[in-house]
Amino acid sequence: MSKVHELKIAPEYMAAQLAGIKNFEIRYNDRDFQVGDQLRLREWDGSKYTRREITAYVTYITSYQQKPGYVVMSTRPFL
Repeated sequence: MSKVHELKIAPEYMAAQLAGIKNFEIRYNDRDFQVGDQLRLREWDGSKYTRREITAYVTYITSYQQKPGYVVMSTRPFL
């Protein structure tokens, strides 16, 4: 069963996600991310949430060449 994960994202990475030029997230895998899960990415400016957010599906996951416990997730925007 897929899950929805609410995650903070810095403004520069949010801009790239919204522009469609960043289609991945590198995260510590403390949530047991799975293909098919949704990432609700909420922009965090360092002190508060802004109003910008995007939801993306996880389409692929790998830990290849990552720090221990981290994964790279390929994402596709939820339209």
